[in-house]
Amino acid sequence: MAKDQKKMVDAITSMDEDFAKWYTDVCKKAELVSYTSVKGCMVIRPYGYAIWENIQRILDGMFKETGHENVNMPMFIPESLLQKEADHVEGFAPECAWVTYGGSEKLEERLCVRPTSETLFCEHFKDIVHSHRDLPKLYNQWVSVVRWEKTTRPFLRSREFLWQEGHTLHATAEEAIEETEKMLNVYTKFCQEYLAMPVVQGMKTESDKFAGAERTYCIEALMHDGKALQAGTSHYFGDGFAKAFDIQYSNKENKLTYPHQTSWGMTTRLIGAIIMTHGDDNGLVLPPAVAPVQVMVIPIAQHKEGVLDKAYALTDELKKICRAKIDDSSNSPGWKFAEYEMKGVPVRVELGPKDIENNQCVVVTRHNREKTIVPLDKLSEVIPQKLQEVRDGLYAKALENRENRTYKCTTMDEITKALEENGDGFVKAMWCGEEECEDKVKEATGVGSRCIPFDEEQISDVCVCCGKPAKKMLYWGKAY
Repeated sequence: MAKDQKKMVDAITSMDEDFAKWYTDVCKKAELVSYTSVKGCMVIRPYGYAIWENIQRILDGMFKETGHENVNMPMFIPESLLQKEADHVEGFAPECAWVTYGGSEKLEERLCVRPTSETLFCEHFKDIVHSHRDLPKLYNQWVSVVRWEKTTRPFLRSREFLWQEGHTLHATAEEAIEETEKMLNVYTKFCQEYLAMPVVQGMKTESDKFAGAERTYCIEALMHDGKALQAGTSHYFGDGFAKAFDIQYSNKENKLTYPHQTSWGMTTRLIGAIIMTHGDDNGLVLPPAVAPVQVMVIPIAQHKEGVLDKAYALTDELKKICRAKIDDSSNSPGWKFAEYEMKGVPVRVELGPKDIENNQCVVVTRHNREKTIVPLDKLSEVIPQKLQEVRDGLYAKALENRENRTYKCTTMDEITKALEENGDGFVKAMWCGEEECEDKVKEATGVGSRCIPFDEEQISDVCVCCGKPAKKMLYWGKAY
């Protein structure tokens, strides 16, 4: 058993040795992705896609609870349509992929392969919204988008990726802002309760907000290596898009007015976030809520009479309360232990002849490898508790990592020293509000602004860069 386990671990580079290589090894060895002949694009394999399906299922339910409906927009955007909102097109221009031929004929107008869908929704809203009675419109879609990234990594940055994008239209600014903040809270709840991933809520600076937005709210997570990852964004557009696309409606006073708009999204990079938040040197460690298999039953000495029959019956019972499977293959138990550790299965149940004789089984939790002897007639009670233990343990560990890697600094020298002595992490530091200082901090220390947190702190009275009176505290960090 020990030999088999070590062999599987050897197949994965140690996190401390090379975190980037460890990440790629996990993606490949756990059979989450494969590379393709299209540079920068990936095959999301069944196990990886099953994680995404669970993410999608939970989020979709949360969206529907808040009154949103799913729609589907075209994947092509005429260039003239994209050009209608100047800031928006300028922001996405470097990442756009274009279709210039249809079959063998050159198109009269280039078509952009959807990098995001604001313009498409605006065109549709103009057709269907005419009166205050038509508002609000609360839409979401699950689609793929294309952004021509120069440097790609599985899940974190790929030229085509899966996401959901919410697009809503409201009668007033107050309603739209409320929507923007509400959906950020939905994302926060999802990440913290279901993915066991603590996040910081905040607002992007002017220089870092979404192209065409008046405000961009975000949630920022800290990965195991101390780098930040933007886990979700929610944007308030004001009436800028409505004016650009001439979307007007008759209000209650029968006067034409412009509605206010939002958009918000999460992507398959969440799978990368799960890997880098919870993974270890043996591979994936999956939060139970999104794990394709929550409990794996491993029969021990399955060639002996009655073992497989009992293991099948046990698995059938477990399927009533969780996503359970049995591995009845001819591989050794040691190989199976290592395999499902690598795939991050939250709970393992071991059942052998002596266990059956004693009416018990062995339950092992992935995040801490604790073994518990459980009577078979109590297993259905214990498994939900163990799954909750895994979720709570993962969250506590991730939160501890973030707290240990968050540094309060009052000068740029302090930032540099903290990072050199302790490694990458979040830096809390004050800022005067000037973009020039924001840029200087990144140039001098390597950390960029991540967000202005909702939970503000007064680290000092002056800007970490220029020494002028500070207006806001920022979270700074190196990011994926």
